[in-house]
Amino acid sequence: MRQRGFFGAASDAGHLAVALAFGLSIVAAAYVIGNISGCHINPAVSFSMLLNKKLSLNGFLGYAAAQVAGAFAAVAILKYLSLAYGVDHTGSLGSNGFGSGSALPTFVVESVLTFIFTILGVTSDDKKGSVAGIVIGLTLTFVHIAGIPLTGTSVNPARSIAPAVFAGGAPLAQLWVFITAPFVGAALTFKYVRKN
Repeated sequence: MRQRGFFGAASDAGHLAVALAFGLSIVAAAYVIGNISGCHINPAVSFSMLLNKKLSLNGFLGYAAAQVAGAFAAVAILKYLSLAYGVDHTGSLGSNGFGSGSALPTFVVESVLTFIFTILGVTSDDKKGSVAGIVIGLTLTFVHIAGIPLTGTSVNPARSIAPAVFAGGAPLAQLWVFITAPFVGAALTFKYVRKN
């Protein structure tokens, strides 16, 4: 294992562990709350459902508000734990950043990774419903493996808003990319992956 990487997590094995944590969390959530809410814990996913007319505008706004509130609760717990243990192993509470790049390549990375995260393509076919959680979780794991060294991987505006607000500074100044790019990726998913 090499020295600490871009976001404070150790490179290689650390990135894989973070990617697996995100992916397995989604697998678990999909099977626990999927039948209640569709497991919408990402405003970009909810946006693609809005575009596909599987969610009303009011439904989308309600989901997005709950998703952002949940992210703030999670980051508040992370902040408490980082203070209690005296260290933030995530680096800036898990906030995203441009890394060694700038706004445009970061925007491209986040848009493409969100597009790859083809939830709409899996969930638009009822025959795939029983395996959707596993496919979504594995796809999110792959997306994080690819994206962590570049941007810290967002593909979820709620996941980026809360850490940036808590961290301030550069993460807050760069937040606009991590809000807008996933919505562009979700719109591309709707256009190119939706069930015809």
